[in-house]
Amino acid sequence: MSEHLPGFRDFYPDDLARRNHLFAILREVAVRFDFREFDAPVLEPLDLYLEKSGEEIATQLFHFTDQGGREVALRPELTPSLARLVADKAESLKKPIKWFHLGEHFRYERPQKGRLRSFFQFNADLIGEASPSADAELIALLVSLLEECGLHSEIFQVRLSDRITWSLFLEDRKVPQEKRSDLLDVIDKSSRRDPEATLEALETLLPGEGKAFLDAVDELKSIDTLEGITERLHSFSQSEEDEAARRAEDWKVLINRLESLGCIDAITIDLGIVRGLAYYTGFVYEAFETSGESRALAGGGRYDHLISKLSGGSSDLPASGFALGDVTLADCLEANGLLPEIDVGPDLYLIAGGQDERVVALQDSSRLRKAGYAVTYPLREQGFGKQFREAGKSGAVFALVYGEEELAAGKVKVKDLTSGAEKSVESGSLIEELLAIEEAGGLAVES
Repeated sequence: MSEHLPGFRDFYPDDLARRNHLFAILREVAVRFDFREFDAPVLEPLDLYLEKSGEEIATQLFHFTDQGGREVALRPELTPSLARLVADKAESLKKPIKWFHLGEHFRYERPQKGRLRSFFQFNADLIGEASPSADAELIALLVSLLEECGLHSEIFQVRLSDRITWSLFLEDRKVPQEKRSDLLDVIDKSSRRDPEATLEALETLLPGEGKAFLDAVDELKSIDTLEGITERLHSFSQSEEDEAARRAEDWKVLINRLESLGCIDAITIDLGIVRGLAYYTGFVYEAFETSGESRALAGGGRYDHLISKLSGGSSDLPASGFALGDVTLADCLEANGLLPEIDVGPDLYLIAGGQDERVVALQDSSRLRKAGYAVTYPLREQGFGKQFREAGKSGAVFALVYGEEELAAGKVKVKDLTSGAEKSVESGSLIEELLAIEEAGGLAVES
């Protein structure tokens, strides 16, 4: 038997039914928000990811040289591909662009709980609108996706932060420009590291200043209210129209819009969220499970310069988006008893007594399938008893019984496999009778 690659999954029919059920919810909710689905190749030039993704993702690529001598990689994330698509047709695309994607991604990392080498990811992006209202629309979509999957604000929270606020903090402390990206990375990882490791990293970047800088970082991270953030931003401000003052207004607009959209109860201000990817430029956020394991369910933010970078400066469109992974979402739903069991059985199981009855049953199977019913029957002739047992195991809702008496009378017997109740109906009006039985909620046993 061949080995199973670590970090990859098989999906048996029951597993795939649950996955497809969740994916259908994600697609339906995205369409409600007027996001349009798109697709892109799963294989891209290696340079696309080396140039546009963070160093951590670049080290996790599945990459190889193809038969044409091209260096290629399986996509570890979607945003670089999306930015390439938009840059290619930036002039002709209607703005704002509201797109979503649901597909498979690959990262060569150590398989562990919540992390696999192959995973499916839902991405939503809003391009061509720079105002905080675009960020609010995306966050509202994320909250709705999680809620429609069965979660609520006692199970998850969206933690909201801002790279610009952190950049203004670094500017206020006169940190050299060339060190800011590395410092943001240290700040992002600080909540997952012990304080000594964080302090050591800060001392490497800011010799002799690590402890004071860490104290200032912790003080900023402790702010968790809109009032606290705007007050701190105004302390960075030199005038009522500089970047710090404008950012305070952006925070107000974002929070007010989230309140109007009815999702503020699921939002927590947490400046400890910085997001590690190199291209984030503004508001960033992550959805975390809060009821049990503090696992990250989704994350995203604003990446205003990426499309310009990909297009060589020919197209400069602001953009924002997020990604939601299927592995942690399914784990969270299962841990909270919210992962549904999906019925993958047929609607109808056809039981035929003999050869003549089987001919009629097969003819009915064809018209029933054309009418939208999932129909199955034994492929070999069997006795009534075995057929009824197989019908019960099949997961079918109803059995249609074609016996000698039914055939002679031009009827079909409908048996409700849940209640056991039966009803003989005219063969010519079988579909209409089935619709009426379904509308009534099935057949009831007569008392």
